[in-house]
Order: sequence, then C-alpha cells, then structure tokens
Amino acid sequence: MSPDIAGKVVVITGASSGIGEATARLLTSMDAHVVLGARRQERLEAIAAEIRAEGGRVEIAATDVARRDQVEALVRTAETAFGRLDVMINNAGLMPLSRLDQTRVEDWERMIDINLKGVLYGMAAALPIMQRQRSGHIINIASTAGLRVRPTMAVYSATKFAVRAISEGLRQEATPYNIRSTIISPGPTQTDLPSSVTDEAAAAATREQHALAIPALSVAQAIAFAISQPAEVDVNEIVLRPTAIS
Repeated sequence: MSPDIAGKVVVITGASSGIGEATARLLTSMDAHVVLGARRQERLEAIAAEIRAEGGRVEIAATDVARRDQVEALVRTAETAFGRLDVMINNAGLMPLSRLDQTRVEDWERMIDINLKGVLYGMAAALPIMQRQRSGHIINIASTAGLRVRPTMAVYSATKFAVRAISEGLRQEATPYNIRSTIISPGPTQTDLPSSVTDEAAAAATREQHALAIPALSVAQAIAFAISQPAEVDVNEIVLRPTAIS
C-alpha cells in the first residue's frame, strides 16, 4: 500500500487493455478506488470482477471518449460512487498510421476525435470537480511520437504534440487550484495499439518495433510514481523508451 495513493479516486479511460488495464490493477493493489471507462463493456466487467475478487474497489462505465456525454457520465460515476475525483487519467487512444499522400482522412478524423478531443473531454469533465475541491491531478498519456515526427506518423504525432501542449497549458493555469498536471510519454509499449494501424506497410514496421516494446506495467508504475508524490510536488512529464530502441 502507498500512503499517497490509498483512498484516492482515479478515473481511467481506455481501461479495457494495455496501459489502462495495467494501471487499474496496479492502483487498486495500492488501495486506490478506480473507475474504468472503455468501449468494451464485457472486458471492463471481467477486469472489474478480477479486481473485486482481490479486494479492490472499482466501478465501470462503457465509454467512447469521442462522445463528450459519455465521458461526463464516466466522471459522474466516480462522484456518485466515491464522492470525489482525485486523478483523471486520459489514456484512450488509437494509432492508424499511414503516409499523408494516402489521404486516409477517416483515420485522421478518428485520431483527432479520440487522441485529442477525448483528452479535452476528460479534462472538461474533471476540472470543475477539482476546482471545487481545490485539489486534483490530471494525467494525459502522450507518446514519444509527441517529441519527434517519423514517416507515416504525422497525424498521430500531431495529436500527441497537441496533448503535450494542452497539458503544459493546464500546468500553468491550474496552479491556483492546486491541480497537478502530468504528461506520460511512452515509446513502443506492449498494448493493443499496433492493431489499430490500417496500412499494411506501416503495420509491419510497427510490429517489428513493438517486438522490443516495454511492458504496460512499466508505464503504470510511472503513473503511480507521479500520483504518489506529496501534494506539493508536481511531476510534469515522464518519458519512457525501450532500452533497445534509440
């Protein structure tokens, strides 16, 4: 148990697999109360059942982060079940990589809706509660793609650069309310994200790189580290990369 995590109420989007699932399991093992959101209701129910069997406190809500009303409902679930909101983890994302000249506009729109607008919807739902409490912590999952652009990654990188910019703006604006802001920027990680790559050439390159990916638990541990700091300490950004990838 971590005394700085125990009892905290944490909402996690994209919680049905990967980083979100690993974070939910880790934080509940540290006695946090978690509320899980994702589109796959059955998967959320299975994860919640396993967490409860181990004594953890968890609620779920089917959530498409591209729908503002569903993100608001997810946050209301936390308030209703636990009476407050301490941490909002905006984790949901997808990565349908392709070259710009392939003009996969629908993929671009999906990335903007989920990777960027989904983060903004999460922040918009959480901030009023945290302002009333005069405390809180918003953690946005970005990517090393938000630090450097590579071929096929232009739009994905654009969404992650934007997440980092928004998070930095939040850091500066939220200090009067004692709200902390953390950016987590992982490199290749063992998640379902490569399955969202629609272009076969890009998918093959992604699969090759992800053979060296870091475990999702490693990212979850970085998130727990940021949460566990004393209230007067704000860990603003953590970057994690596989040791074997430059």
